[in-house]
Amino acid sequence: MDDGALIQAAAQGALSPEYTKLCAWLVAELKLFCKLEESVEATNSPAEAEGFQLEMSGLLAEMNCPYSSLISGDVTKRLLDKKNCLLLLTYLISELEAARMLSVNMPVKKEQDGGGSDVFKELKTICMTLGMSKPPANITMFQFFSGIEKKLKETLAKVPPNHMGKPLLSKTLGPTHWEKIEAINQAISNEYEVRRKMLIKRLDVTVQSFGWSDRAKSQSDKLGKVYQPKRAALLSKSTISVAHLLAARHDLSKILRTSSGSIREKTACAINKVSYLGKQQVMGLNAQHQPILMLFWPVGRDRSTAWFLLLSVTPLKIFPLTNVWDRKLWDLH
Repeated sequence: MDDGALIQAAAQGALSPEYTKLCAWLVAELKLFCKLEESVEATNSPAEAEGFQLEMSGLLAEMNCPYSSLISGDVTKRLLDKKNCLLLLTYLISELEAARMLSVNMPVKKEQDGGGSDVFKELKTICMTLGMSKPPANITMFQFFSGIEKKLKETLAKVPPNHMGKPLLSKTLGPTHWEKIEAINQAISNEYEVRRKMLIKRLDVTVQSFGWSDRAKSQSDKLGKVYQPKRAALLSKSTISVAHLLAARHDLSKILRTSSGSIREKTACAINKVSYLGKQQVMGLNAQHQPILMLFWPVGRDRSTAWFLLLSVTPLKIFPLTNVWDRKLWDLH
């Protein structure tokens, strides 16, 4: 892209697919050197500009961008200004240059005997938790795991009988079964990621709608400072693996009806304070001279908040969990 085309694309900002493609490429290159959770997708038309700005806003919050003009104000208008668009390109390019220079100057540690692998780290954590000494270099894998099993039995003998509870998975499975369970877990993880992304997008749109009123527009900076750090901490991918199934106890298999009024009254917490309080009779009669019944929301909750909370707890249709392992893995998620 030559200088003339760059200036023209920056003038249009998020409305220009060429500008968004350049930003998405810089972010993709930056993710090769930095552990960033947020992603930015290029647009195909000006109609997708708002979604692009929301994605970029989450990325800049995760990167702790120091430029207030890029992280404060109306999120749908920040990248419609030519000055802000050029500033964003400068910031992304400088961050990419710094990341590349650091990667060159920082020597890569060579992994010896799987010293840097995830499996080695997990085994090291197990040994440290059980208080085991460092195993000798010539030990076999059978001897190593036999030592872990012996130490684990000694540790469990010191706790009360029902301290750990019974394992949720009680049958011995072969390699074929484990492959199928891994495939089931991957399918559920993919479904969870789609649902999670949809809920996060719903959250972004809802928070954005709070800023439509004239009163809220003057408080947009305060809203961004409070919301963006919490938004950056929301991850879309699941961290549940087959190892969690092995560690699961029978207390995870309890099924409760979350839609029950008696259950909802006991599950209110700091995160979910609103509970369904049952049906309340309204004074007056309808056209058939019968009492009118309606849902009651606690005083102080406006309709927009109530509607958002109602949408948030609405169950979504997913593929049927016809297998017992499907249901167990889904409970873990």
